[in-house]
Amino acid sequence: MRKEYLHLVFGLKIRLFRQQKGLTLQQLAALTNTTVSYLHDMESGKKYPSQDKILVLAQALETDYDTLVSPRSVKKLLPVIDLLESDVFKIYPLEMFGLKPEKVIELLAASPEKVSAFIGAVLKIGRNYHLTRESIHQAALRSYQGLHDNYFPDIESAAQAFRRQQGWADQQNALKTEALQKALAECYGIDIDRKVLAGEPDLQSIRSYFIPAKNTLYLNHGLSSAQENFLIGREIGFQALNIHDNRPFETIIQQAEHFDKLLNNFRASYFSSALLMDQDVLADSLRQWTNLLHWRPDDWLDLLDRFDVTPEMLLQRLTNILPFHFGLKDLFFIRMVGNNTLDSFEMSKELHLSGQQSPYATEHGDHYCRRWISIDILRQIRQSPPQGILVTAQKSAYWQTDRVYFCLSMSQATRPDVSVTLGLLHNDSLRRHFPQVDDPALLQKTVNTTCESCSVPDCAERAAQPTEVQQAEKLQRISDALRNLH
Repeated sequence: MRKEYLHLVFGLKIRLFRQQKGLTLQQLAALTNTTVSYLHDMESGKKYPSQDKILVLAQALETDYDTLVSPRSVKKLLPVIDLLESDVFKIYPLEMFGLKPEKVIELLAASPEKVSAFIGAVLKIGRNYHLTRESIHQAALRSYQGLHDNYFPDIESAAQAFRRQQGWADQQNALKTEALQKALAECYGIDIDRKVLAGEPDLQSIRSYFIPAKNTLYLNHGLSSAQENFLIGREIGFQALNIHDNRPFETIIQQAEHFDKLLNNFRASYFSSALLMDQDVLADSLRQWTNLLHWRPDDWLDLLDRFDVTPEMLLQRLTNILPFHFGLKDLFFIRMVGNNTLDSFEMSKELHLSGQQSPYATEHGDHYCRRWISIDILRQIRQSPPQGILVTAQKSAYWQTDRVYFCLSMSQATRPDVSVTLGLLHNDSLRRHFPQVDDPALLQKTVNTTCESCSVPDCAERAAQPTEVQQAEKLQRISDALRNLH
């Protein structure tokens, strides 16, 4: 345990024993011939007494020296000690949220007995759900994005500055791969190799890899122009934002040892999207739809073609643009992956702004609602696969709530097992900006989060019994029967 944490544990014990004896700080100060301010700093972990003073404290508190100095000698404080000994303060980037570890420690010191049970439960949940360093990092990043409404002016400005530098400021359509490659070479001396990765069977899942010593960005074969553009733009982002340490060199991060690595990858990826889809150009394109009264999937296909981006790139970029330019902050983005038989699904990426929107990922194997557009589109593209990209939408009304979301979903014929969905809370602000969400032709479905937690009667698409609902009903019947005994 770190030295400052040992001091904190010591201080927590002094406070606990003092309160158990019914002593005030003034009374303990008188008994130990010390000052109130010194005792206060000691209990807060800021000061640590000499051996002689510890003996005096032990006598005044009617305990012994070893109990005061041994880290794990007091059962009531064990959950707090477990937290201090865990990797939480190392893993979770408290500073990103304006918190310093010592401030959190002060909160623990304020009332350790009250928080001990809660901390113990949190640590147990983490163990039971096998929360890893990477999952904690991912959760922290999503929280960080939510804190800023997923809009970062410094990165937007850097991307716009690079566009001006390259003479692309007035470019209304897609940037060409050749232009991006030329900019990478001329500005940063980085060449592109498209042969090496293609010849390595074990590296087929790696879309790109950068070797600083060779100043070479390696791109794998089989990438579309949209994918290549994003990867080149991402490398330009690392260079333009001066990110050289704690950055990934491969496309898919194999292991995020530090949060900074994940954050830097996000910043460079954000830069790439901002470079390829200028915020003002994209926002103006969306404003042209303000008077549209009917849902038109081709409008979205036109946007994909105009910027030469993938569905995931476009929908994720909208999570930056819609909150800042349109004030639409109640939204979510999810990526769903289905297995070969489409009887099992995984939410492999999610982002929620303005709190926890629906739907959201579950960690214990429950069955996601089969009425979600994210799942239905995978069935559609499997049954009659189009040549390119399928775009569809529906209004999803959550069972027994007043929440309705306009959900836009896309899937590619080349990857019929993956869908991406942008959900926007159906409210007056959304209707004002995009009246087509009220098109009567749009399908509306009642949905829920999982089958296990859903009480929708006679659901033809149910994939599992409503076990959570049944258990709650059973408990209610027992409670009613007991109450009737009175």
